[in-house]
Amino acid sequence: MKNLIEKSIKKAMDYSQYNLLFKQLAEEGRTTGEQTQEKIDYTKLNFSRTKRLDKTAQIPEENVVDFKNITTKQTWLVISEPWCGDAAQTLPFLNRIAELSEKIELKIVLRDENPELMNQFLTNGSQSIPMVIMVDGNMNVLQTFGPRSKAATKLVSDYKTEHGQIDDAFKEMLQVWYNNDKGISIVNDILETLGVTI
Repeated sequence: MKNLIEKSIKKAMDYSQYNLLFKQLAEEGRTTGEQTQEKIDYTKLNFSRTKRLDKTAQIPEENVVDFKNITTKQTWLVISEPWCGDAAQTLPFLNRIAELSEKIELKIVLRDENPELMNQFLTNGSQSIPMVIMVDGNMNVLQTFGPRSKAATKLVSDYKTEHGQIDDAFKEMLQVWYNNDKGISIVNDILETLGVTI
C-alpha cells in the first residue's frame, strides 16, 4: 500500500496543473477517460463551477486558525475526475485549506488512470469520488474523506430510498444545495476527520 501511495503521489498533479488540464478539456470539448457526451458536458459545466468557487470559496474565520494549527506534515492525495460534480464542489475548498496550512500538500490523480489506488479506497464497494487520502511523510494513511460531506450523503441516500435512483432532477437539487451550503459541510467534516472539535 505504501509503495502504491508513494508512486501515486509522485505522478500526481498539483491544483494548478489539474485546473490547467480542466480548462483545456472544457475548451476542447473533451473529458478524461471515456468520451461520452454526458461526461463532456459535465466537464464543461464543472469547470465553470470550479472557476467560480476558486474566486468565491471562503473558509469560515473561526476555522482558519484550526487549519493553520495543524502540526503533522501531510499530503492530501485526491482521487478525482473533471466530469465529477461532487469533485467540482469539493476541490476548491480543499485547495483553500491547503493554502492556509504549511503542513498540507494537495495532490490530485485521476480515478480512471489509477484503478489500483481507487480500489483500495472504495465506498460501499463503489469507486466513488472525490476521495481524499490523507497521508503522513512515511506514506501512512492518517484518514480519508469523501466522496461527499455527511449532509450531502444523506441527501443522496434519502433521494435513492424515495425514487430508486439518482436522476437529473436530483443533480440539479444537489447543485442548489451546494450553492446554499457554501462549503460549510465540507469544512466541518474535514475538521472532524482531522480530529478538531468544532
